Amino acid sequence: MELTPETKELIAQLDEKFKAIGQNLNTHLEGLLYGEPITYWDYIQTDALLNLQIQRTNQPDEMVFIMYHQINELLFKMILWEIQQISHHKNLTAEFFSKRLMRVSRYFDMLTSSFNIMTEGMEVEQYLKFRNTLAPASGFQSAQYRKIEFASTELINLIDARYRENIDRNTPYEHALEHLYWQAAGKDYATGKKSYLLSAFEEKYKIEFIAFTKEYNTINLYSKFKNLPQEVQEDPKLRNAMRHYDYTVNVTWVMAHYNTAVKYLNHGEKPEEATGGSDWAKYMLPKYQKRIFFPAVWTREELDNWGNDV
Repeated sequence: MELTPETKELIAQLDEKFKAIGQNLNTHLEGLLYGEPITYWDYIQTDALLNLQIQRTNQPDEMVFIMYHQINELLFKMILWEIQQISHHKNLTAEFFSKRLMRVSRYFDMLTSSFNIMTEGMEVEQYLKFRNTLAPASGFQSAQYRKIEFASTELINLIDARYRENIDRNTPYEHALEHLYWQAAGKDYATGKKSYLLSAFEEKYKIEFIAFTKEYNTINLYSKFKNLPQEVQEDPKLRNAMRHYDYTVNVTWVMAHYNTAVKYLNHGEKPEEATGGSDWAKYMLPKYQKRIFFPAVWTREELDNWGNDV
């Protein structure tokens, strides 16, 4: 068989590639002789993926609940992947920044619309039967979602509003984490006592969270934006992308989650507690939490009325 010029060029490029890492091209070419062609199911790991659903009850709709949350976690991983590309980009442009932000927003748009799977796709009676087997586990304990927040904005914007005046960049990370807004879902601030929901979550992830917040301290999305030249910060597409992402995550998606919780937990004379025991209404509603990733892209009036339009 006569090698074409294109094949010779590819071989030369491969030889150069493997020499650069101290490898012999012939070794890798010989390895191709024994390798099996890749298949879809091996590449996607379909069998492993489809065997990750383990029910704890005999209620059929529990399977919907499990798979839905696993899909969420996969989307969270995709979001973190996109944020990482922005945060670690050395020569960030408005075009790259805005396009990647819109990718993230599309993932959250998908998450928002997908709540119909939960809202309309489970019977209330079944949910109320299997939900107690989940206690004290809660979606509150999604570490990836917390990392999305850490990677999106400066830590001060995630601090409970009651404590922001006393916390700044010189505050130790561990102290700041003790005053994050979501601590309110699992802590009695009068006594300082934490629920098992919160204490178990911190035991599992606190060290990891501290390392992650240190990494993103100056490269979170908001810090990256503020370090851009002023003319880049004023780019309309970039500002619109930031506003869309901020509102989608902190209002639209949160309200979709809240409305689903209302259907399943607010159906009787007394609202049900969340499985983790949190005051889910005040924890979730945007007008209480006023989570805002990018304050600089909103007007004072918009900031003051955050969450009041839903």
